[in-house]
Amino acid sequence: MRVFVPNDFQNNFPLWRAIRKGLDPEHLPYVSAVRAEDGSFRLRPPDPDYERFRLPRLSGSPSTPPLRSFIYYGIRAFLHRSYFLTRLRAKWSLLSSEPDVDAYPQQVAWTELLSRRPAYASLLDGWRPVSRGRVHIRPANEDPPSFFTFFREGNASPFYREALAFTAFGLDEFKKRAERDGAALVILATHRMHYFGGETFARMNELAAERRIPVIDQANVIYRQGADLRDAGWAHDDHWSPTGHRWAAEALLEYLKRNQDVCE
Repeated sequence: MRVFVPNDFQNNFPLWRAIRKGLDPEHLPYVSAVRAEDGSFRLRPPDPDYERFRLPRLSGSPSTPPLRSFIYYGIRAFLHRSYFLTRLRAKWSLLSSEPDVDAYPQQVAWTELLSRRPAYASLLDGWRPVSRGRVHIRPANEDPPSFFTFFREGNASPFYREALAFTAFGLDEFKKRAERDGAALVILATHRMHYFGGETFARMNELAAERRIPVIDQANVIYRQGADLRDAGWAHDDHWSPTGHRWAAEALLEYLKRNQDVCE
């Protein structure tokens, strides 16, 4: 089973992830996809030396305010020892907009820098980051409220199309490996795929249908119970709450009962 969340579109696209994190898209610390000159895709292994290729920060711009820096590095030193501190930092960052305020000028500079590379010039032509609580990429001449506007039907920007193409390649890889291992592949689309009109679900569902990959829609289970999608996540962290986990399990069990041949 492959769980699909909205930010998979971002994380599947190395250029998008690089702009958000200040990484060189050609030197990433994890396995990533790369498009060859003939338009095909291949997997690129992690670069253990990726830190040497990080995109430069703006000169004279502190990475964090002194107090936040002190708290951040103080807590980080104990993260590997304390689950409680890990959760505390995660919730604090979700309640604070400071990380995006600090990151925004850096990401504008990183976008400008990468747009000078021939491989990315056409993809980033007219596209710039924008901060709306979370930093996303958008066309410079538009003012959409969120990341989800990229997935409205008819959006034909090169940047958007490339994000979809990389995600399609990811699904191809999952299907190929499932068939190699004699496994049945199914996608579990989380409740968040239906936020903001469900554009992200619609685009993912199209990609899955083209590859004949079944999709389990967690939102259907929630709607049938008369519940709100937001009930599946925590108050300040939209990952699954215990209720969200139960609804995901119910959605999967319901699918397996209807398709018993999947598990023989």
